[in-house]
Amino acid sequence: MLRGLDISDMLIIERLELNFQSGLNVLTGETGAGKSILLDSLGFVLGWRGRADLVRQGAAQGEVTAWFDMPEGHPAFAVLEEAGLPSGDELILRRINTADGRKTAWVNDRRCSGDVLRALSETLVELHGQHDDRGLLNPRGHRTILDAFGSLDAKRAKLRKAWSEMARTRKALDAATKAQEEIRAEEEFLRYAVAELDKLNPEEGEEAALDIKRRTMQGAEKIRADVVNAYEAMGQSGAEAQMADAFRWLDGAAARAEGALEEPMAALNRAMVELDSAMEGVVSAIEAMSFDPYELEETEERLFAIRGLARKHDVQPDELAGFADTLRGKLNALDAGEAEQAQLKADVKAAEAAYDAAATALTEARKKAAAKLDKAVSAELAPLKMERAVFATLITDEAEGPEGRDAVSFTVATNPGAPAGPLNKIASGGELSRFLLALKVCLTQGQSGLTLIFDEIDRGVGGATADAVGRRLAAIAEEGQVLVVTHSPQVAALGAHHWRVAKSVTKGMTTTDVVPLDHDERVDEVARMVSGDTITEAAREAARALLSA
Repeated sequence: MLRGLDISDMLIIERLELNFQSGLNVLTGETGAGKSILLDSLGFVLGWRGRADLVRQGAAQGEVTAWFDMPEGHPAFAVLEEAGLPSGDELILRRINTADGRKTAWVNDRRCSGDVLRALSETLVELHGQHDDRGLLNPRGHRTILDAFGSLDAKRAKLRKAWSEMARTRKALDAATKAQEEIRAEEEFLRYAVAELDKLNPEEGEEAALDIKRRTMQGAEKIRADVVNAYEAMGQSGAEAQMADAFRWLDGAAARAEGALEEPMAALNRAMVELDSAMEGVVSAIEAMSFDPYELEETEERLFAIRGLARKHDVQPDELAGFADTLRGKLNALDAGEAEQAQLKADVKAAEAAYDAAATALTEARKKAAAKLDKAVSAELAPLKMERAVFATLITDEAEGPEGRDAVSFTVATNPGAPAGPLNKIASGGELSRFLLALKVCLTQGQSGLTLIFDEIDRGVGGATADAVGRRLAAIAEEGQVLVVTHSPQVAALGAHHWRVAKSVTKGMTTTDVVPLDHDERVDEVARMVSGDTITEAAREAARALLSA
């Protein structure tokens, strides 16, 4: 609830402090006195987009401060928490506009953006008037208004949950389908590649082992002939035979050599033993170097095949086995994907059915709420001298979404048989005011703590109709707070609190002032509204009658 407004150097307001109360607060004054400036100033501190030239001429900056009561559970607390701003049982908004157009805002003495102010304003104040596009005249908000009137929050929440689930399952199915299409596009390659890899069946480390074996066989082929020649040179047709002949000759001569040949014969015997050992080693080497020429060819063929596949698939030879598993996994996914897609399609179908059921239920609930709202508004129109007018909530189909598949718009026909049309297109100024008031009366029933502002909503009506307008404003104010800018004495007389807006010129400077009125002052102000500039005693009597009614 708006408790106060402090304005400095805004347009023709030099300094002004207002303290508002619950109930019906009326602001009156002559045309041009500055009543709209109060609303411009309030809109400025609430972050609403409006006129740019707000700073009073000659001032360096203009400043507006507004403070609100904050009952427990007020929706503004959620905005403050999200913005990281302090909160309490009072909310203070302050905003400055410099002469060069720069704007700075504070919430509870913390700097904030205009976006935060606007988010807070949505929870604090509602402005209604003939030219207001923020409230009831904006068709984009009619669905939300109808849902609030019908208490359809639970059905909307269920529908949004169904929409999210439907979107999730559709997204999952699209992703799975895309993945399947990508795999299927290379299915022929995958099957050929896997078959080729399975046929070769490469093992980790095999390429290095084959390379060593190949080089060993290639080297053995080159040296084996020399080793065989060496063996033959040491064998029975070579050194071994000659050493044996030498030993026999020495042995035959040893008896006559008086011991001179014993040492040479011993050395020759040792040499024969070593030669025999060498020959055994050479035989082993020759055996190790013996291989089937076809084995070298087979080794080379497998080595080259492994390396060729590695180059073909741009992987290391040791990675071929793992690569084959990867390709095989894709093929398995292709086969398993069909079953997965079938399940996902079933999930989508179930989610779509759930959404359809929730959307249908919400549509039916909206139709019932619309019929109830139409009946309630029609009942309010009769006392406002519009008993022949027709108010209808039109529900039409639109593309499905998280809020359903219903487009909602408030339509009116001002006379029987006349075509119905949008609220802000068909009704004249006075009629529109009464339609808006009747609608607002119906929408605010059961609500409390609201701050509603009506800007000359009684324009174009008078007499009993104006009295009916005032009584409905007073009825709305019983559960909250209403500020109304009015030129109607009938409306002004019904206010619980009354301020007069007046303009004066001092030393060539025009300023606006707003003063609270006591009972006698209210009599004179209502009398002025009845009779004009010259207040007669008859006008005062009429004013007293209105105030006592």
